[in-house]
Amino acid sequence: MLIDIYTIILLFITGILFGFINRIIALKLPLKKREFACSCDKCNNKYKWYELIPLVSYILQKGECPYCKKHLSFVYQFLDILSGLLYALSYIIYGFSYEMLIMLILTNLSILIYISDFKYYIILDEPLIIYSLILLILKFIFFGFKTFLISVCSGLIIFIFMYIIRLIGNKLFNQESIGGGDIKLSMFFGFTLGVRLSIISLIIGSFLAFPYAVYYSISNTNKEIPFGPFLITGLFIVFVFMEPIRNILFILF
Repeated sequence: MLIDIYTIILLFITGILFGFINRIIALKLPLKKREFACSCDKCNNKYKWYELIPLVSYILQKGECPYCKKHLSFVYQFLDILSGLLYALSYIIYGFSYEMLIMLILTNLSILIYISDFKYYIILDEPLIIYSLILLILKFIFFGFKTFLISVCSGLIIFIFMYIIRLIGNKLFNQESIGGGDIKLSMFFGFTLGVRLSIISLIIGSFLAFPYAVYYSISNTNKEIPFGPFLITGLFIVFVFMEPIRNILFILF
């Protein structure tokens, strides 16, 4: 029991650190910046390493830039904490297992997508490719070549399915209906869940995005809808509640 507590605490801290790393990547990579040093948006002073300790520095600095005293948003600190909680929960729910490793991948990818898509309307290709490869390698190691091949085919099927929907949507609305990044992300759904559960997760993600889209439609704001965060949330929900959803599908079909 004591070992479990230490493991949970260690994973929580590790999750916070990875949340911070993912945050920096999501903020810098879309701008094509090779230098990942952090600086204040207002005064442009570069932060020293001890001013960047996740959560700790924010508390010690009272949520302000140590140089110009600009208030720093707590949103990123919240995402760091959320990353830590999800890392810890992955072990609490699954123990050391394949499912735990996948939940860690989903956590990292979710933080990246939430930040990059909401801020820049971009889903980064590099992390998506890397995590897709890691996922497929894990599939091969844990379940063998057959499951690996089925996962690859499922990803391709979902990709083609979403691409066809995009073509139809573009034709109907005379504008881009689904972003290219969202279609690439949907392929990751297929790798992770297979075809049927991927479609369920896409439906859930669409429902989650609906109130957001309605709000901007009513407010007459010509603003692009960042679909990725809602899609990845749908994927997360289906992954965590996979067995109950499978049982419901079995009863219905």
